[in-house]
Amino acid sequence: MKVLVVGSGGREHAIAWKVNQSSKLTKLFCAPGNAGTSSFATNVDINVLEIEKLADFVKKEEIDLTIVGPEAPLAAGIVNFFKKEGLKIFGPSKEAAELESSKSFAKEIMLASKVPTAKSEVFTDLDKALAYIKQEQAPIVIKADGLAAGKGVTVALSLEEAEKAIRECLEDGRFGDSGARVLIEDFLDGKEASVMAIVDGKNVCPLVISQDYKRLLDGDGGPNTGGMGAISPTSVIGEDRLPEIIETVFNPVISELASRGVEFKGFLYAGLMVSDDGTYKVLEFNCRLGDPETEVLLPRLESDLLEVLSAAESGSLESVELSWSKDACVGVVLASKGYPLKSEDTKEVSGISTTGLSTDSN
Repeated sequence: MKVLVVGSGGREHAIAWKVNQSSKLTKLFCAPGNAGTSSFATNVDINVLEIEKLADFVKKEEIDLTIVGPEAPLAAGIVNFFKKEGLKIFGPSKEAAELESSKSFAKEIMLASKVPTAKSEVFTDLDKALAYIKQEQAPIVIKADGLAAGKGVTVALSLEEAEKAIRECLEDGRFGDSGARVLIEDFLDGKEASVMAIVDGKNVCPLVISQDYKRLLDGDGGPNTGGMGAISPTSVIGEDRLPEIIETVFNPVISELASRGVEFKGFLYAGLMVSDDGTYKVLEFNCRLGDPETEVLLPRLESDLLEVLSAAESGSLESVELSWSKDACVGVVLASKGYPLKSEDTKEVSGISTTGLSTDSN
């Protein structure tokens, strides 16, 4: 099979690295890819949002399956366009991806499907939002409604911090249209776990559980980021509870979407907050694999990822069972100075060869 992986980050590197191990693979492309993927795949200079160019490339190269890594092209409707063109692609439609592109929509779906989640309200009016946080008091959570690359959430421990986050969204326009609406949510105490699954429209095939670390600084301090590192497995919640999580979180959401005429096919990610007594509530949904969690999950996967995703794309996951290594995996993110507010993006990464690691391994 010829395969195209769309994206350029560490997540896409990990996906491409795993797909490259498949006996079914004949040629692998990454668009646009990165320096790491260039060692085992052909990088293609097409931006993830240049959807028509990507489709034209797929037709020209007669690619059998396209795998979408990041959220932005999903929210822009890459799957809808590819399917209209008769091209095979793995990922949710624009309508299904609204689970991630709109936190208020995700809350609506969770409430309708009785998925456990925190109480919240949505605001576009600055004064009403400020009045609400004074009524509710801190700690409280402020979320930009739309996509913000994992940086649109503020866990405010004081009213001053909460007001600053609201003003950044509704007054200063820090996140543009993504922050024109804010979701203000009850603070949940506990530890986070990342639960992801492959969905074929009806069947859910869970991945093992991971945990990412979102705060910038040591000791779980500083602002939220897109993720500073991840581990798998995690002691936060046992993998023996995966069937329960599928029944209480994933299946109800997929069924609720289906009742609205929306099929979910792709990766589905539920961020859980797990309390000390083992109960959990859903913080958010993502419609793609997590980053940096993917980098610690896929090295543990012993099954053929390409074979599994091909089955999911064709709607035949019911007989698939994934095999996993019992080894633990840890990933650490190196971020440029200024991250997550404004990173220095001209810094050269060097010295990889001195570590004894090659760019075609994790």
